[in-house]
Amino acid sequence: MSDPERESAPPAYRARVSELASSERPRERLEQLGAQALTSSELLAILLRTGTREEGVLQLAERLQQEHRGLRGLARADIAELSAIRGLGPAKAATIAAAFELGRRRALEGDDERPLVGSPGDIARLLQPELELLPQEEFRLLLLDTRHRVLASRMLTRGSVNSTQVRVAEAFREAVRRNAAAIAVAHNHPSGDPSPSPDDVETTRALEAAGKLLSIDVLDHVVIGHGRWISMRESGLGFTSP
Repeated sequence: MSDPERESAPPAYRARVSELASSERPRERLEQLGAQALTSSELLAILLRTGTREEGVLQLAERLQQEHRGLRGLARADIAELSAIRGLGPAKAATIAAAFELGRRRALEGDDERPLVGSPGDIARLLQPELELLPQEEFRLLLLDTRHRVLASRMLTRGSVNSTQVRVAEAFREAVRRNAAAIAVAHNHPSGDPSPSPDDVETTRALEAAGKLLSIDVLDHVVIGHGRWISMRESGLGFTSP
């Protein structure tokens, strides 16, 4: 039996940004308190600028995060996926995608123009923000100078790879071309579990062997999952020397 009171109850009222006090509006709060004081929904609302007839911009920002299980899921969506979301469209989708890409590039740059790699944690810090979001596997290469400062970052392979020798040849071709003294490599597991596979171990062995022949140090091979990573050197996998 239906409940007359429930059926006649009006929909919940949600204030739009224009109806909020100026001290509660996202843009004004950012100007007064700084970006770090804002919630993720408020920051998204600033990017989106406007909502729809059905929901205000803050509600739209909250829904985007709920439907994608947070910012990480939203960052994985491509332009076509974002454009198809109710309330977005191509312009807002492009703004969101550009914001996430800037964040990824900032993470790669580190605190100066040439980040230093002194530990597997440094490799993860440089590459994890981007790699952990990807829906397919990618194999990345960091080229390093004699002080282990980053000369360049390269994507070697994307998706499934049938032969580890392709990765190894490409890695050292780039290293020789840039006169790198050392390299570090990393790849992601889209499943989220960074546990190295037998193929990962074999690839690491091949990389270390080729590096010894060419007198180019292979510092580490880091496998990246969702919020976690594993250093193959620290785990004693694939490397013959500590």
